[in-house]
Amino acid sequence: MEIKVLGTGCPSCKTLFETTQQAIAELRSDATLTKEEDLLKIIEYNILGLPALVIDGTVVSAGKRLSLAEIKELLTK
Repeated sequence: MEIKVLGTGCPSCKTLFETTQQAIAELRSDATLTKEEDLLKIIEYNILGLPALVIDGTVVSAGKRLSLAEIKELLTK
């Protein structure tokens, strides 16, 4: 599983990245987590709000903070 957090480095983006790291660790997942801060690459995802969470190339959330439980639910779908 490949997970990306899209964001420009704002506090919400950093929080989403850290919470996603925690979710991966708690689920003992072997997922790869990366942070995408390049605006040109973020624009390619055609989203209106940041931060965004992308799982295996699909945007699963954009423009809102997700709780640890919400992230875990998205990762186990």
